[in-house]
Amino acid sequence: MFNVDLLVNALTTLLVTLDPPGLAPIFLSLTVGLSRQERFQVATRGSLIAFFILAAFALFGNGILGLLGISIGAFRIAGGLLLFWISFEMIFEKRQERKEKTGENATTKDHIHNIAVFPLALPLIAGPGAISATILLAGSFPTAIERTQLLIVIALSMLSLFLALVIAERIDRFLGVTGRAILTRLLGVILAALAVQFVVDGVKSAMAL
Repeated sequence: MFNVDLLVNALTTLLVTLDPPGLAPIFLSLTVGLSRQERFQVATRGSLIAFFILAAFALFGNGILGLLGISIGAFRIAGGLLLFWISFEMIFEKRQERKEKTGENATTKDHIHNIAVFPLALPLIAGPGAISATILLAGSFPTAIERTQLLIVIALSMLSLFLALVIAERIDRFLGVTGRAILTRLLGVILAALAVQFVVDGVKSAMAL
């Protein structure tokens, strides 16, 4: 009923993809000038919206793929390659730069009115990598009970991210530039390994091995 290894793998994949420590300083830059209470509200709303987005893909992502005639094996290969590219960006400090640029553009255009929706919830939290990872993981949780377990894992991941946003100032001061660089690269290597495993599983599934 409970596959602990599968649940741990799912939680690790989501946490590494979401990268809470890496998002903390970006969240601070997006909410410059806001009070602590206003930041809390933005973090709460953004995390909830991102949770519902990922939950929707966890529940209906495979159905959408079926309607489009895309096998789960093919999507595992494509999703694994996408996650590998994200890990490449993390290792070589490209992802953080891209996220910061996205945040700066959004702040300039819309200021803080809808900042919890864009760019925080989408695409900084529930971005292409997180959505792809969610759909890939959903393929390993086929039954209703197992899918409920996946939703709990998503909720735990989002709770961890929310807590990281709430204490973003402390995390930023604690890690510093060097700490963030080391942690981001370490998470990138882990995500690369997970991405390769997705591709291997996808090839096996596509070839019915």
